[in-house]
Amino acid sequence: MRTKKIRGHKKKWAEIDAWIAANKQLDIGNLKTYQRDHTKIWVHPWSGITVTNSQIPEPKRETKRRIIKGLIAIYEGWKASLDQLNEPYYLKIWLYEPRLFKSQVVCAIEKELTFYENTFFAPPDPKEFYPAHYGALENALGEFRWDHRLDEFYLDNTELPKPEAYCYESDKKWVNNMMKKPHRTVPFSQPIGEATESYMFRRGDVWVGGK
Repeated sequence: MRTKKIRGHKKKWAEIDAWIAANKQLDIGNLKTYQRDHTKIWVHPWSGITVTNSQIPEPKRETKRRIIKGLIAIYEGWKASLDQLNEPYYLKIWLYEPRLFKSQVVCAIEKELTFYENTFFAPPDPKEFYPAHYGALENALGEFRWDHRLDEFYLDNTELPKPEAYCYESDKKWVNNMMKKPHRTVPFSQPIGEATESYMFRRGDVWVGGK
């Protein structure tokens, strides 16, 4: 798969500014109705689906800085609104590395207060977050407390059965190669159809940050 080159950075920066402006104000009415909310990075091409079978490179340098700065601005805007509710709330930035385009700001209240708490797996040997790695954003990110989690994808045992279940050698080889990769095996408390367990493969890290 070839990597698609990103062009028109100034246009992307304008789209980032528009995304921030559109999401900086939390819709309290909507939050009261559903008791949780989130915003993703809606900036092309990272918010879309490629139709050319090409890989979209992660945002870098100034574009990355502007996106992270936008996540912080949205967090601060939401925090100002949530503080006025005078009730407990969950508010975090989910900062993905290296898959920055998956990053979000999420919040929850009332019955959904703990909805997001166990979204990610907490590894037994967590990494330490280093704000200095983000250059000019060091001070802003240093004001948050960051907890390390894993960015994972999963396949269950019906999607990734034992190699002998396949007729073609290429399929058997693919399964063998997948299962050789580092992963966690998580059994289901109850079967879902024929699925009884899932295999969790690490893609990267998620830094869960809040104040």
